[in-house]
Amino acid sequence: MRYPKLLLVVTLLSVAPLASCVTVKPQQRAVLADPIMQFEGDPQAAAQLRHAVDNREGSYGGGGVSGGGCGCN
Repeated sequence: MRYPKLLLVVTLLSVAPLASCVTVKPQQRAVLADPIMQFEGDPQAAAQLRHAVDNREGSYGGGGVSGGGCGCN
């Protein structure tokens, strides 16, 4: 063989996409939907981050969709 490194690289590049495909079973979806799996799974850390963003943006709130801009809550 004249090009063993090239063959190795081509083989790895062709096999790598196959390793990333996963089928999630219905019984596993409950585990993946657990709130701890969310980016804001820790309420205390999320509150600190939200407080920092509110102060930086110069407004309080704005993180939810509780009211409209017309004053008709």
